[in-house]
Amino acid sequence: MKKVCVITGAGGVLCSAFAKEMAANGYAVALLDLNEAAAKAVADEITAAGGTAKAYATNVLDKAVLESVHEQVLADLGPCDVLINGAGGNNPRATTAHETYEKGDEAREDIATFFNLDKSGFEFVFNLNIMGTLLPTQVFVKDMIGREGCSILNISSMNAFTPLTKIPAYSAAKAGISNFTQWLAVHFAPAGIRVNAMAPGFFATNQNRALLFNEDGSLTPRSGKILAATPMGRFGKPEELLGTLNFLTNAEVSGFVTGVVIPVDGGFSAYSGV
Repeated sequence: MKKVCVITGAGGVLCSAFAKEMAANGYAVALLDLNEAAAKAVADEITAAGGTAKAYATNVLDKAVLESVHEQVLADLGPCDVLINGAGGNNPRATTAHETYEKGDEAREDIATFFNLDKSGFEFVFNLNIMGTLLPTQVFVKDMIGREGCSILNISSMNAFTPLTKIPAYSAAKAGISNFTQWLAVHFAPAGIRVNAMAPGFFATNQNRALLFNEDGSLTPRSGKILAATPMGRFGKPEELLGTLNFLTNAEVSGFVTGVVIPVDGGFSAYSGV
């Protein structure tokens, strides 16, 4: 029987690349996503290439749904060996218009400022990232207890090291993911379950494309700042995350590695700006 990899947010650009790689590594892959059609398209691509994969419509913020999906995955593929918590993201309701405080922000209502940030928007982003990692872990980690070679991979971010302007909820949540990764690593070490994270730098995805590129394909001013602070001077490619994915999920080569967050960022986190 094949080992099983469960991936949340599996219909996205980065996590779909993870799914294809884990399938190529011989795993049966369960693709969990709120957008079932997106996950199914990836699953179909994997099966067409000779792999084993199945898509499941999943709301990672609903534990009852996760429990139901867990039962389906057990019946279809078997117990989870590797969990990749890929669900997450930002939302415009938790994004400020200005990078830093500007005089009069406290009185403005025509744009999003720190002072009028939508509470529900902030909560949504925080919950999507933090609770969207906690709840799937609570459900699927039970499969790993008493079995060798199991691990969890969380997705942190450059925001966890130094927060980006304009996106306070996402930055705080990803800092929480890094901290939570360490907590989980300590908590489950006696069970032999390793917990690590990768922190991608800047990759062009469906979620951030509008922030990085203008409609004509040219770079936005924010992209210019990002690339100026990235020593390698470009955005990352999804396939450039796969080496770190393979390292952290392969107990044969990283069996003594737990509680780490590995940046894959073209040098962004190392650069002081000078």
